[in-house]
Amino acid sequence: MYASSIIRFASAISILALLSTMSTAQNISDAALKRLNPVDFQQWHLPANPPYPADNRPTPERVALGKMLFFDPRISRDGNMSCASCHNPMLGWSDGLATGRGFQGQLLGRASPTVINAAYNTIQMWDGRKKTLEDQAMGPLEAGSEMNTDIERFFAWMNSNQGYKAAIAKAYPGEPMNADTFRKAIASYERTLVSRNSPFDRWVAGEPKAMSKEQLRGMMIFMNPDKGNCAVCHSAPNFTDNGFHNIGLASFAADNPDLGRYAHKPVAINRGAFKTPTLRDVERTAPYFHDGSAKTLLDVVEHYVKGGEVRNNLSKNIKPLNLTQQEKEDLVAYMKALSSPPIKVDFPALPLD
Repeated sequence: MYASSIIRFASAISILALLSTMSTAQNISDAALKRLNPVDFQQWHLPANPPYPADNRPTPERVALGKMLFFDPRISRDGNMSCASCHNPMLGWSDGLATGRGFQGQLLGRASPTVINAAYNTIQMWDGRKKTLEDQAMGPLEAGSEMNTDIERFFAWMNSNQGYKAAIAKAYPGEPMNADTFRKAIASYERTLVSRNSPFDRWVAGEPKAMSKEQLRGMMIFMNPDKGNCAVCHSAPNFTDNGFHNIGLASFAADNPDLGRYAHKPVAINRGAFKTPTLRDVERTAPYFHDGSAKTLLDVVEHYVKGGEVRNNLSKNIKPLNLTQQEKEDLVAYMKALSSPPIKVDFPALPLD
């Protein structure tokens, strides 16, 4: 462990030394790009298998059960809303809306976050009110504004359905379908929704032409604390620090703003602070921010270049950026290099009523 820490420290020093050669007024030179070495970026290598709790080791049977439940609209009170309604594989495992829609079309207050790579998170939800995938799985069913599920009736139906009974017996032998097994099954499926084969990942693995010059320049801007300073929050290896930050969104100036993390941990710094989302597959998850206020990745960059809109309780990491138009475009190009090929999804055959 001591040796690996020294290697990581040496790599960080090497990266910072290279970044310090960047001009603040001109584009990064080809010579600087040639000095980039994937060996110095190994901390961004994402493990192939996400962590899981000891009592819910993923198995094919558990994943299959979780997949059925994820795509089954009968888990909602009206029978017309599934997990995939807000986490649609065709929309980056989000929903393409500024903020989500819930029970009977209710407009929700926050954007639906992607579930891609959520299995690597150490804390869940925009406000961190859930710790694990298992913790968060029942939340939408229990929320009156979301699925508004009749929980008792739902599990009674599940335990009388022959198809689900058979699937449960294979996945969790001897256990009934209840909130506990539901949570574990959904989490098991979500642990298969992994993005780690992007152009950036392939470049880190030693494929020199996996990223374009534009994307490599964008990566240097992203990593440089004197330029983009993005990696301070969107950190290795999953492009999130699993922390909470007030980034100065205009919506924080509303009469009754969403206080985010503060509602669950009332410390002053948490007022208006929201969880740092992963940037993996970010090209597919527009619009952006917890309130969906940024339509494009360039809009996101412009927000940070300004240093935020509302400076009240602003995170210390947010400051105006000195980026040229070319540097902004390079930064967007790099973020697009964080998307892996889409996960192929064969929709499951659901048990009949």
